[in-house]
This record gives sequence, structure tokens and C-alpha cells, in this order.
Amino acid sequence: MSHAVRLWQGQAPTSDPHQTFTAAAVSGFRVPAGIGVTLMPFRHPFDAALQARTLSLTLGHPLVVGYGPGTADVQRRLLGEEYTSQLGATRDYLTIVRGLLNDGGIAYKGKHFTCDATLKRVPGPPIELGLGVLRPGMARLAGEIADVAITWMTPASYLADVIVPALDAGATAAGRPRPRLTAIVPVALSGPDRVATQLVLASNAGHLRQPNYAGMLRLSGIDIDMTNPEAGAEALIEGGGFLFGTGEELAHQLDQFRQAGADEIVLNVTGVAAKFGSRVALNDLQTMLADIPQAGSAAAQ
Repeated sequence: MSHAVRLWQGQAPTSDPHQTFTAAAVSGFRVPAGIGVTLMPFRHPFDAALQARTLSLTLGHPLVVGYGPGTADVQRRLLGEEYTSQLGATRDYLTIVRGLLNDGGIAYKGKHFTCDATLKRVPGPPIELGLGVLRPGMARLAGEIADVAITWMTPASYLADVIVPALDAGATAAGRPRPRLTAIVPVALSGPDRVATQLVLASNAGHLRQPNYAGMLRLSGIDIDMTNPEAGAEALIEGGGFLFGTGEELAHQLDQFRQAGADEIVLNVTGVAAKFGSRVALNDLQTMLADIPQAGSAAAQ
């Protein structure tokens, strides 16, 4: 039987993962956790570091916090304009968060983010900083500065052919080991009452309409028609961006992610939860973790 080592949550429009994990912790449910990913326009890097520190102390377990710039549209709506450089803004952001958490303070003036502040160092569980990675440029940056590279909806072949080589290149340039690779994989067990495309749209309809995800999928060989959600869902399944099948079929498909270089695989059952409820989604996770040897981490997002 496989085991789950960490519970993950993504950024949701209805709740912030820092707060939901805190609510779980104060209810007595304290486990190692991962956030993949929270969006940089939502908070200044000082607040990001403070939130991460607070959550790790509340959980009492190791924490992975992933960050990403979000879409240009989100940046314009929240900040008034988009970052002039997505990679430059991300580098500034993670540099500040790391300086605050690891060194207790930082005096940094970047093009996109500035911080001259201290954050008192206190004993607590380790915090690893991750970057959400879709394209080679962000993967190279993650290879340079992140502890963890976090992917979402990326086929295994794209990890092997594009993401891992870019991570290696960034790590080599920085003279450091390649960061750990966490693949968040949308997945669902098949069944007589389940239509695969409906489950894809229940969890990924928004992503299939976003240019950054559509662009990544096209790079991976999946041609997404952003105006036709049903066709996009079918293409995502066929291309391995959403896994659907029996326990044995899923085991085989997830093994391809391990072979592609994923160090941690997150089972995302958002589609099942949205369609059938959280109890059914949790039952699916239990079944998959029993059927899939060393499946990795599990997430009900």
C-alpha cells in the first residue's frame, strides 16, 4: 500500500489556503502541508513570509509554499498594470520571502518589489519555497532559486522533455542541486456514473480558457481550442493532462510522471469533489492510495 506524505491545497476563489490549513490545525488536524500555488498579486512578499511562518508554527509540521505571478489579467485587475517582467517580478518576490524567513530580514530594492524589514527568527518546522512552473523560463528560474518546482496540469512527457531539462539548466547555472519537482495531477477514478469530460470541466474549465495554460498545453503537444470547452477537455484527457481510469490504469499513468522526473505526485480530485462532493472525493483518494504503489502526496483541493 502506498502512503501520502503531505496534504496540498491550491489557490481558490472562495478561500485562502493559509486560512483553511489554519482552521484545520486548530481543529486538531495537523499534518505536513503544501500550498501550490498562491498568487503574488494577492499579497506583498513580507505578508507572504509572515503568513508562511505563522502557518508552519500553527501546523507544527514542515510546509511547502509555492508562489506564482498569476495571469496578466489578474495583475492588471489587482495592481492596475501587469508586471513588466514575469520572471523579474518572481525573482524579486522569492528573494524577499527567503531573506525574511532564512535571515530574519532583508534590505532589497527590486524593480517590482522592495522590502527593508525584519522578521524575527523563531524555532519552528522547516519552510520550503516553491515556484509554480508552466514554461521553460520559469523552470530555469526555479532551478536557480526555488526549493521546489510545482507543476499543474502538465503531461508527463512535457515534464521529461521541457521542464526537467530547464530545471537542470537553471540549477547548473546557479551551481546548486536541482530543486525537487512536485507534479500536481488532476485525476479521477472511472465509474458507471462518471463522464470524464464533465470531471475535467468541473475542475479545469477556467484553466482551459486561460492563455498561459493553453500555451503550455500547446507546447506539450495538446492543441486546446479555448472557445470549445468540451473539445478542450477531450484533448486534455487524450494528452495526459488529466488522468481518468481504473486504479490499475491510473497506476500506470502516474508511473510515467515518476519516470519523467517528478519527486512528488499530488493527486488532485477537485473534479470529483465538485461533481459528487467531498466525501466521494476522499473515498476516491483512499482507493487510489491503496491501489497505486508509492503514489506520493494526496490533495483534495
